[in-house]
Amino acid sequence: MVDVSIVPCWAEWCLESCKSYFCFLMSALGVTAGAHRLWSHRSYKAKLPLRIFLATANSMAFQNDIYEWSRDHRVHHKYSETDADPHNARRGFFFAHIGWLFMRKHRDVIEKGRKLDFTDLLDDPVVRFQRKYYKSSVVLMCFVIPTFVPWYVWGESLWNAYFLASILRYTISLNVAWLVNSAAHMYGNRPYDKYISPRQNTLVTVGAIGEGFHNYHHTFPFDYSASELGLKFNPTTWFIDFMFWLGLVTDRRQVPKEVIQSRKERTGDGSA
Repeated sequence: MVDVSIVPCWAEWCLESCKSYFCFLMSALGVTAGAHRLWSHRSYKAKLPLRIFLATANSMAFQNDIYEWSRDHRVHHKYSETDADPHNARRGFFFAHIGWLFMRKHRDVIEKGRKLDFTDLLDDPVVRFQRKYYKSSVVLMCFVIPTFVPWYVWGESLWNAYFLASILRYTISLNVAWLVNSAAHMYGNRPYDKYISPRQNTLVTVGAIGEGFHNYHHTFPFDYSASELGLKFNPTTWFIDFMFWLGLVTDRRQVPKEVIQSRKERTGDGSA
């Protein structure tokens, strides 16, 4: 344990801020690289060690277990902006952002969702394990570890550690994720398909570590990068590429450049 008597107050604050941001990035990757791009869209394949890490990070995110998150997301893509969409943006910003979590699901969400096949999710033992022990894993990863590590390692107060690395980090990560459902379906340009609601939103891209290229993503949902490749801010793609370099990722699915360009010319709004 670090002797806090020799650590300046500003250094303690920096340590706790870095720990909070690390927890934010880890939990975000559990959703973006894990529940979203791997399990919902099968846009790449991940070996067991990486799947275990992503499932652990997903529990830290505390945004429903992988099976439930992926199930709702597949329904969202299949029936986007209809009553069968769990967070239908046509019902307003508040509903798409958080209101849908406080209401009973529209009957179309349930009825049409039953028509989709989710057996591939439960075929993964990592998904089954996380779903079985989800509540205990959330308590451990989302609250206990982010609170007790700063307290034990460098002597941060339990109060500060709990409210910074757990509560504040969790609150920010939730709202950043929800902005993909709300702001990225309402504000921004549509260079790939002007006939659908999802938009390219730079602020959401920065906050959600690469998930704001939403017009592209809904046009080409199977692309592992969820954006047109190039010098763009997409930390989730960088992470997947790094895991590929380590040999933990295979079969990254991408859209050919000529297909992207053809789609832009045919249905885009001309903004890119």
